[in-house]
Amino acid sequence: MKKFTAIIVVLVLVSCGASKTITSKENVLYEVLTQQSDGGASIHFFEILTEPNEIMMLQNDSHLKSKISSADIQQSNFVILNLGEKMTSGYTIGVESVVETDRNIVITVKETSPDPDAMVAQSISYPFSVVKINSKKEIIIK
Repeated sequence: MKKFTAIIVVLVLVSCGASKTITSKENVLYEVLTQQSDGGASIHFFEILTEPNEIMMLQNDSHLKSKISSADIQQSNFVILNLGEKMTSGYTIGVESVVETDRNIVITVKETSPDPDAMVAQSISYPFSVVKINSKKEIIIK
């Protein structure tokens, strides 16, 4: 009986140590680096940054500095989604979907407005998002 109990204890201990969780960022097509309700530009636009000197400018932003590595500059593209000036709070702009084809990356943008009966702050806002695309393929924005 002691042998049987010892074997069960060993099996329990071994099985507890045998499982391992592996978290990987491989095969992640995109990452939203920041999505903010204020701080963007006053006009509505989308900008695709592909050149290293353009991408390095993002590192001057305090929110993005720690989120962009030198490898990202060489291996990724970045997209700035800017909703423009809005007269109240409650607006957002972000990514609805990102699809990779054999030739390009198709980004569908989602623009959200506050509900007509929502209580919102009566202050001017400038919503924007910055998205990292883990590919150097051509980007199409819808």
